[in-house]
Amino acid sequence: MIDTVRSVLANNSAPPDETSPPARLRRRLSAFRKARRKKRSDRPPPRVAVPSFFTLMNLLCGFLALTQVLEGAFLMSCWFIVLAGFFDLLDGMMARLTDADSPFGVQLDSLSDVVSFGVAPSFLVYAYALDETGVLGMIVAALPALCGSVRLARYNVNKDQNDDGKEGFEGLPIPGQAIAIMALILAAENSEWGAYLALDSLQVLLPIVAALSGLMVSSIRFDAIPTPTIEYVRAHPKKTTAYALAGLLIVGLQELGLVIVFAVYLSYGVGRALCQLVEALMTPAPDDFST
Repeated sequence: MIDTVRSVLANNSAPPDETSPPARLRRRLSAFRKARRKKRSDRPPPRVAVPSFFTLMNLLCGFLALTQVLEGAFLMSCWFIVLAGFFDLLDGMMARLTDADSPFGVQLDSLSDVVSFGVAPSFLVYAYALDETGVLGMIVAALPALCGSVRLARYNVNKDQNDDGKEGFEGLPIPGQAIAIMALILAAENSEWGAYLALDSLQVLLPIVAALSGLMVSSIRFDAIPTPTIEYVRAHPKKTTAYALAGLLIVGLQELGLVIVFAVYLSYGVGRALCQLVEALMTPAPDDFST
């Protein structure tokens, strides 16, 4: 009897068989848990969700703008694109304030911008004035989407160089192009003087759309809207005052304010580039310069 009890105890204290089905199942579960923990560590940090929320609101506004074009509500579509620009601005500011800049956020922002500021404006311009102008109207209407996509791809590829102590952007930002076109359409529909714009004609709309699209893929540098921190306000009081006045104009005058602000913004960027070009042409080349 004693020998039997000892035999049972010896069997129970023996190490488990690693080749048994339960042991293999435990090893597989352990490997599965380790793989899941590694994947969680590769995910974006939770703070990325803050700017990503505004990015998705930007995309939602772009989608709503497209639906309004289908309904024939062109003015509402314009305001949805303007609202998308507001969310795009908040998205960038929140990313900088929370230090949540990440490759995930960059890609999501670019995909949203292509819809809200590329496809939606192109579709709106075509339905608003170019749907009866044939193939040429289709090509002109597609320029914001085509050039905007190139602009965003170039920015993403050169993002490290863009962030290397340089202020502003190379090429007109795609939201600026879209909101400039929306401001003109809103002014043409809502103001008395806007009727003189004649945006429903190809002769007027073609050069405007082509010029704004060309500026997106140009090498002209345009200022970026800064994060309104105390340090920036102290370092750049004049620029801060100019941006504050621009915001007041947009809020107070709406479509007229948008036209004025973007006319000044575009004129400043293009004028500065022309001045730099003239200065470079007037400056003698060094003796050791070789082509």
